[in-house]
Amino acid sequence: MHFTLKHLRYFVKAGEHSSVTRAAEELHVSQPSISSAILHLEDVTGLQLFVRHHAQGLSLTAAGRQFILKSNQLLLDAENLGRYANTLGEDIAGTLRIVSFPTFTPILLPSLMKKFIDSYPEVNIECDEKHQKDIIQSLVSGHYELALTYDLQLPSDIEFEAIIEFPPYVALAKDHPLADRTELSLAELAAYPMVLLDWPMSREYFFSLFLSQNVQPNVAYRAQSLGMVSGLVANGLGYSLFNTPLVNNLALDGREIVAIPLLEKLLPLRLGVAKISRLRSTPVADAFISTLKEHASELAQSVFTDQRFYKNLVQANHDQTSADETGSAT
Repeated sequence: MHFTLKHLRYFVKAGEHSSVTRAAEELHVSQPSISSAILHLEDVTGLQLFVRHHAQGLSLTAAGRQFILKSNQLLLDAENLGRYANTLGEDIAGTLRIVSFPTFTPILLPSLMKKFIDSYPEVNIECDEKHQKDIIQSLVSGHYELALTYDLQLPSDIEFEAIIEFPPYVALAKDHPLADRTELSLAELAAYPMVLLDWPMSREYFFSLFLSQNVQPNVAYRAQSLGMVSGLVANGLGYSLFNTPLVNNLALDGREIVAIPLLEKLLPLRLGVAKISRLRSTPVADAFISTLKEHASELAQSVFTDQRFYKNLVQANHDQTSADETGSAT
């Protein structure tokens, strides 16, 4: 078959944007160039890659979705090959495209990226934040190689490796009637107004915790950002449930939040790395995952242990890691 990386690049951009016009704008080429590349690929492969919608852009066919995955992989390999040559043989070089769930991204990613880039200066990291549904769609489309996310409703073609577990806990205002308690149950909380982080899948997860205890929460406020949830809680408008540990106990307006563990044994969220199972990882991705595991362990033992009820979790993870290392050594 005779096609070039340029043909694939034009096709991928059209697939990402579902539009020839937007692809042409991003790549600074003419629309006929994009259309010609797509037609050429369809001609030499014998596949229909897109369904054309009059005045409404394009949509990938089933074959097109499979072809765009392989095209992204080939383009990434070609880019990494060029960087490999430029660095005279350094193995870890190139571009890594990752996407992350926004609850823990500001806590974990900046320091992780700095640590990784300090170790591998020839790597360029492109990182975005998305909600779970968009993360899954972006992985399947081949736009990102790795996702840092929770194990929430992942399809069978997504491979997930857990890194650490985050149990749910209660966040309250400092002057809340229950703020002096050492533990709380969901049944006790049901009588009080709740502030819900109203994100898809996150919302369903928190509701499932109440459902598991046959309890109905009193949702008084819904918010679309962690900052807003924290602010409403800190100002006494309701409690909320969190998983990611608080780096400090202050909302953005400076008011204090109290974190209290839950009495019940509830389903934790597992933070880990997700990727398409049928695509091989690049050396850059493998190095990033190794750095993530090391960094998450360090971060858990520093930031997360500020909350007393994470100490057992961190120690358990540390003991398990030590046991695994001992086992592999023997």
